[in-house]
Amino acid sequence: MHRIAATIEIVALTVQEELLIKTVRSLPAVEAQRILNWAKQLASLAKERPIEWSDTWTPEDLSDATAASILHFEEPQCPAD
Repeated sequence: MHRIAATIEIVALTVQEELLIKTVRSLPAVEAQRILNWAKQLASLAKERPIEWSDTWTPEDLSDATAASILHFEEPQCPAD
């Protein structure tokens, strides 16, 4: 009988990483896979450059999000078919 040696690497997660994992796990499988695919696409675009996953919004980010929200709610809503 042969024994297979295995190396186990323990990685400590940040609070933000733990929250992200918990959030993705709480999603329906299709939505979780969509999020994971986006993350893979972003990682491939980065091409070995570190990605800063900031959890803070700049004033410009907030302004852009507010403007987009206002435009969305001002658009006429289509009646349900």
